[in-house]
Amino acid sequence: MKRILLTVAAMTVSLSPALAAEPIVGTWKRSTGTIIEYKNCGGDDYCGTVLNSEYKGKSIGKMTGTDGSYKGTVNKLDEGKTYSGKASVSGNTLSLAGCVAGGLICKTEKLTRQ
Repeated sequence: MKRILLTVAAMTVSLSPALAAEPIVGTWKRSTGTIIEYKNCGGDDYCGTVLNSEYKGKSIGKMTGTDGSYKGTVNKLDEGKTYSGKASVSGNTLSLAGCVAGGLICKTEKLTRQ
């Protein structure tokens, strides 16, 4: 019994880093009602996908980063354009921005964790 408990404890400790998700991982709701899901898509990359609305299944972009601060791309699906982007997570709020002019001019949207 002692050996089983030690094995389970060792497995739990070794899995802990894999279970720790970045703050951006999860589902987020826009003010329009559109739901976006960010998942890890390799390394420090997080891919966003629309889960509902007319753009269901489309990519919203890809972010790279850690600890609640991310940079990458944002797809403006209704325009068919891709912008440089940045995102930050604070509690249950995701601030997602699409930027032009080298990041000097950005439009930010706040999404709520679902």
